[in-house]
Amino acid sequence: MKLTKKSHACIRLEKAGRTLVIDPGVFSEPDAAAGADALLVTHEHPDHFDEGRLRVALDADPAVEVWTLRSVAGQLSAAFPGRVHTVGDGDVFTAAGFDVRVHGELHAVIHPDLPRITNVGFLVDGAVFHPGDALTVPGEPVETLMLPVMAPWNKVAEVIDYVREVGPRRAIDIHDALLTDLARPVYDTHIRNLGGAEHRRLASGESTEL
Repeated sequence: MKLTKKSHACIRLEKAGRTLVIDPGVFSEPDAAAGADALLVTHEHPDHFDEGRLRVALDADPAVEVWTLRSVAGQLSAAFPGRVHTVGDGDVFTAAGFDVRVHGELHAVIHPDLPRITNVGFLVDGAVFHPGDALTVPGEPVETLMLPVMAPWNKVAEVIDYVREVGPRRAIDIHDALLTDLARPVYDTHIRNLGGAEHRRLASGESTEL
């Protein structure tokens, strides 16, 4: 499987000539969803879900399908009947030849005064876990954890403890568009030294074979 990091929280997974894209939001490149055979969206926040980009991808190829939670599916399903699938915690499905298991239910707490929205994470081929905006522990082995390193709802101590709890072979940064270049070496050092897993940071457009 080939993993390509796109800006912020978006990743592309390629296997056997097919492509799965997770969370092409407004902080990602305009073509982040282009050429996808299937699209997964963890939740409705615009840095993860750009309705316009998904509509372009769905219009461009009538074979493209989307798997997401109800709040996102409701914005797309009427225009693309039968192609937008609603999923939740515990669901299992196959998208573009990838086996996917859904974990999680709620977005992380930003502030107690703000209501929590729904959020799901996707474990792809039993190997790559993208948690969206939550520190969800899937409760099964994870080889590659897509690690939300910087957000209004987390701090580096929580990020480190999350890596420890999931126990992946490697952690690769996502949710990093708001992290300045000055801060990146600090985060890298702490996560690498304390997380207990191989830690990698990929530039936008950079790929790695898993």
